[in-house]
Amino acid sequence: MRILLVEDDDRVAAALRPALRRHGMSITRLSGGRDVVAHLGDVDVVLLDLGLPDVDGVDVCRTIRETCDVPIIIVSARGEVDDRILGLHSGADDYLVKPYDVGELVARVEAVYRRRRAAQPGAMVPELIEVDGVALDLARHTVVVDGESVTLSRKEFQVLALLATAGGAVCTRNRIVAEVWGRSWPGANRTLDVHVATLRTKLRRPELVQTVRGVGYRLGLPAAGE
Repeated sequence: MRILLVEDDDRVAAALRPALRRHGMSITRLSGGRDVVAHLGDVDVVLLDLGLPDVDGVDVCRTIRETCDVPIIIVSARGEVDDRILGLHSGADDYLVKPYDVGELVARVEAVYRRRRAAQPGAMVPELIEVDGVALDLARHTVVVDGESVTLSRKEFQVLALLATAGGAVCTRNRIVAEVWGRSWPGANRTLDVHVATLRTKLRRPELVQTVRGVGYRLGLPAAGE
């Protein structure tokens, strides 16, 4: 996922870069808002501070929204209700007040990105997904491996379905836990690892669910021509 970070505070930007990269996100950073439009071409989500040195962030938000429909999350120290309302009315998809938890920021980034992709024309998810001899029926909640029905628990199926509908993209641990279990807790990562290990065994394809170290999991799609 490609992030445009519009933030004038070098310390904030320096702290965010490695944190976001650990979750599989690439970062382009601008310290002002004047040149934002020129950098929107290959951006998936914009993180926008309001206290910029050259242009007020609310005006930048309006300009971005007039230009394209890229998801915008305002990340600002302006925390009054009126500030949040103004930001959302100016075109932002979400608003997070500083200081914030990086895990929450990542979850919000993934949420607005997911909603925007789902809203795009032609973004319908197929009911049947087939990968390397594994047929996943999202409507019936069934899995068939090499023509043989395989029984998965509800959580195992949800994990597999999330990875399958991502089309080979990496799903972070935070995202999987949030979407499948609806909450996080101290042992969440261990629980997820156990479910993935069980999936690999039941599907008889250990390489199908791949670990992306320090980030999460992805579905190992066969190379073209295989």
